[in-house]
Amino acid sequence: MLNHGGRIHAYAKQYGIATNDWLDLSTGINPNGWPVPGQIPAKIWARLPENEDDLIVRAKTYYQCEHILPVAGSQAAIQLLPTLRTACRVAILSPAYEEHCHCWQQAGHEVVALESVELEQQINQFDVVIVINPNNPSGETFSTERLLNWHRLLLSRNGWLIVDEAFIDVTAQKSLASFPVQPGLIILRSLGKFFGLAGLRVGFVIAHPDMLSLLNEKMGPWSIASVSRWVAAQALADRHWQQQLCQLLPQSAARLTQLLTDYQLRPTGGCALFQWVKTNQAPHIHHQLAEQGILCRLFDNPVALRFGLPASESDWLRLEKALQQVITK
Repeated sequence: MLNHGGRIHAYAKQYGIATNDWLDLSTGINPNGWPVPGQIPAKIWARLPENEDDLIVRAKTYYQCEHILPVAGSQAAIQLLPTLRTACRVAILSPAYEEHCHCWQQAGHEVVALESVELEQQINQFDVVIVINPNNPSGETFSTERLLNWHRLLLSRNGWLIVDEAFIDVTAQKSLASFPVQPGLIILRSLGKFFGLAGLRVGFVIAHPDMLSLLNEKMGPWSIASVSRWVAAQALADRHWQQQLCQLLPQSAARLTQLLTDYQLRPTGGCALFQWVKTNQAPHIHHQLAEQGILCRLFDNPVALRFGLPASESDWLRLEKALQQVITK
């Protein structure tokens, strides 16, 4: 099993701190996500999922696209896509969300991790290229022009460009979602990060209809629960909330950047939902914060920490107090 953010129950057991007493900054999920209504229509629970509901229409409006497939979290697509090609050479920008590399390797493909400069020089050696934009965990971003050029090079030999846009909602102008779909260009979106609805397990694939048909056949019927579809549709339609968060999240990100910098942890990169700090002291800092019930994400290659956003003013003060303790030790 790969190491992901969260896993509060495991850390609670390891450090002897009750699960409710943790401040979890490890996931990069919006801590003040879309407010799910307290009352969900009772009839939703009794119905099988229906593709004719409001979800696809509202997703097309939100993502400004014509061809889209709902999936059980973008993770479902990450697992299925490698099964749609015979063994080939795959490049993934590094560091990156580990499930991409893992799933392609498990399906028998050769996977090479590269930095963006290396990929620019070696792209003709690969059949599939996977980019996370903005990158998780480094926060590196890629212009639409650069990505579309990579796609053109790959398409000339029937290759694929997969762009995982899980963290792009705040900077939607940098998304490829609204561009005309083309063979070999596959875009992944998620309701887990910006909307803070990771528990719904709802994501989307934006791609050529032929690709969407293949994925849909692989998934089978009823891959997303009726209640998840209903909540997702309401969230996608709430433009007022979306506009508010697009203003608030960058402000919180700037505050987190300044706070970490004040305590000798100047971020190396990041985006509106997390900050990434490369430091050789990462294991020590991770442990010292965990002893105080604060969980950030530890990386070992390169050695780094990722900090998500605190949810409330009391959480901000708690993080600052904990950082004071760490720096003085």
